[in-house]
Amino acid sequence: MSEDSSSESPRPGAGTTDRPDEPLRTKDRNPAERDAGTGRDPAEPGREDGARDTGPPRADAEEHDGPVGERDALRYLAEGSGRDDAERSEALRAGAIADEIARRLHADASGTRIGTLALFNADVSFGGGLHTGGARTAGPRPGGVSVLAMDATDIADHTELFVAPEGYGEALDALCEQRVLVLTAAPGSGREAVAVNLLGEALAMDGGGAGCHRLLTPATVLEAGWEPPVKNSGYLALLDDGPAADRDFTSAFLGGHAHGTARWAAVVAALRAAGCFLILAGGHDLDVLAAGPGGDQVARHALVPADPLAIVERRVLGHGGSADAYADLHALLERTGAATALREQPAARNAARLASVIRADGDVTAAVAQLRDPSEQVRAWFNRYRAPEAVAFALAAAVLEECGYLTVADAAANLRAALVEPEPAPPDLRFGDRLGHEQQWIRLDLPKEGGFAPPRVRFRNALLGQVILGYAWNLLDGRRGAVLDWLRGLLSHRDLQVRARAAVAAGVLALTDPHYAVHRFLTTWAGSTSWPLRQAAATALGVAGSRPETAEAVWELLHQWARGDASAYQRRLAGTAANAVGGLLGRTAPDRAVAVLRSALDREDDWGTLPSVAWGGVHLIHQGRTEAVLRAYLDWSEPQDLSPMVVKSLSAFVFAVSRPYEEPVIDTAGDRGHGRVPGVPVLLCELPRHREPLAELWARALARRPVQDSALEALHSWIDDYAGRSPGSLDAIGALLVSVARRPGRHRERLTWWLEKWARDREKPSAGAARLLRTLDPAR
Repeated sequence: MSEDSSSESPRPGAGTTDRPDEPLRTKDRNPAERDAGTGRDPAEPGREDGARDTGPPRADAEEHDGPVGERDALRYLAEGSGRDDAERSEALRAGAIADEIARRLHADASGTRIGTLALFNADVSFGGGLHTGGARTAGPRPGGVSVLAMDATDIADHTELFVAPEGYGEALDALCEQRVLVLTAAPGSGREAVAVNLLGEALAMDGGGAGCHRLLTPATVLEAGWEPPVKNSGYLALLDDGPAADRDFTSAFLGGHAHGTARWAAVVAALRAAGCFLILAGGHDLDVLAAGPGGDQVARHALVPADPLAIVERRVLGHGGSADAYADLHALLERTGAATALREQPAARNAARLASVIRADGDVTAAVAQLRDPSEQVRAWFNRYRAPEAVAFALAAAVLEECGYLTVADAAANLRAALVEPEPAPPDLRFGDRLGHEQQWIRLDLPKEGGFAPPRVRFRNALLGQVILGYAWNLLDGRRGAVLDWLRGLLSHRDLQVRARAAVAAGVLALTDPHYAVHRFLTTWAGSTSWPLRQAAATALGVAGSRPETAEAVWELLHQWARGDASAYQRRLAGTAANAVGGLLGRTAPDRAVAVLRSALDREDDWGTLPSVAWGGVHLIHQGRTEAVLRAYLDWSEPQDLSPMVVKSLSAFVFAVSRPYEEPVIDTAGDRGHGRVPGVPVLLCELPRHREPLAELWARALARRPVQDSALEALHSWIDDYAGRSPGSLDAIGALLVSVARRPGRHRERLTWWLEKWARDREKPSAGAARLLRTLDPAR
């Protein structure tokens, strides 16, 4: 309970005769009643004789380290600085994004998990086979053999249960007319099955044939005088089934580009004379190549992959199947998560793989889990794509997922520049053209019809971005420094969304090895003179401590930083610790959070951490941890004297009751259902729920200098600025003031004086204060 100041002794060394508990500020009293020793009103606004100061702050103290003395710290809380709104906005945005990522890491509803052991088991290789049935494995080519016949089993597997994709008829007509068809699609899209069916139908329409053959050395087609080895046959060349095949064919094609039209005309003539057809299947690079010299001699078709669900239906139920059978199959796909897996990875080969498990009565749930395991996808991708362009875009998307395409592309271009030798001119990078081939795990979400917004970059699986970051950080050893420098550069980006996501990405990197991260970059950022870096370190630590296996180490580090000495560097570390516990960490462990805040606040004559601690308390309150914060403020201010800890604690409380609530930048489950009102302090909205602790803290703040001035201003704002926006708040304030007035001391006298002053203000009389005055004193 608050005590009347008449029983207190002035603080030793305070240098003032002013009592800490004044019943009222007599600004309008007769000047003769002013303090005889100073000629000033002891209760006049701005009176700070009892406020200790450690001397003038350094010229850069406000910019880099915050206020150091009591006077500056209290003024900082009351007035803020030019960066307050930006810092707060960044903290809220980063915290919301960190929350979202933490939920993805721990509680994906589909059951997907990151296979950590599999992720770092680097001796597993990735096969490049593109056969939708999963039966073909690319083996060594027999010496001297350039053509290999496809056996009847292989052909039947492609044709018996084939699902024709959209545009199949047009592709067939083009092949029959031109004899050479460039068929482009992403790996695993079923392009080989489409090619085999096209060749079979074209041969049948041409009068029969000798079957299909694989061209093992596609570049030989472009040699002068080439003729099909077997007449009346269909030939299939997979141009990206291996780097050597790509290089050889490209070299042969470009080597004769001056005579490209004539060369391809000769190839077409040879095929026509032998009754043969040729399909060149590949991806984006082949499409670009075929659009060059000689491309007018061949047909080109961009394959639209078939619906993976239709592929499963055909391979499981055949060409028949009753309505009940289809219903049962769809129920199985939904129940096991297979439908979700096919939406995330719609490649035809994945549909064929799941269909084979269903036909064999295998464990579909296990097959789905293996298919959706992001660790397997990431390892396979990095084993296949190693070019700086591909790696740079994957990492940029992993850091900046949900951002617009141009933002991600620019970041990828910057990272790519750090991974290659300097170039005389900007490279011709077209990431978007390659998304469907190299980056099948990424999709570009366009705005809804009629809307205007940039396409958003998103992964098909919610965990992929995190696994990509972990893989690159742990296994791309030669590029770790470049990635870290690039990530740090994003922290100074103009777009707050980019800065926040970069900070979260740093936390994801720290998850893989917190000890390394702390010594490699987190401590440097946390003690930096740059507040964006300090904010980034706080956010990263929140993510790094969000998993049980890393939480304890992060908490120990924060306690260590909070207890540091009074040097400017240690003060910055303590402020970062206070900022960190105001986020995700504090929401999950509020008692541990307030313990860190206390250590950061209770630092003798060092007032520099007060703003960070005050903001940390506000963030915890905004996350629904009001009870823990109020309990801490009551405990810390229990002595009710003028000791620094009491003044700091009550100042942090007044700051909390003064800060209006803002809607979260990202809607999360933890932000719903609290009855908060945007633009109104949370503690006012929650007043009925926490009336007793709030009444005691209000009583202490209103009775203690130098907190009294800001407490009165906060109470005035509650009455005139906020109560009207939150129904029932004025009545709740009335109950609060009645509770404060009943406490021993001069609380009733003070409240009555100020309510009457606000109610009778000549320029802006307060109807709310008049109503509360009647509540406090019904006789009026």
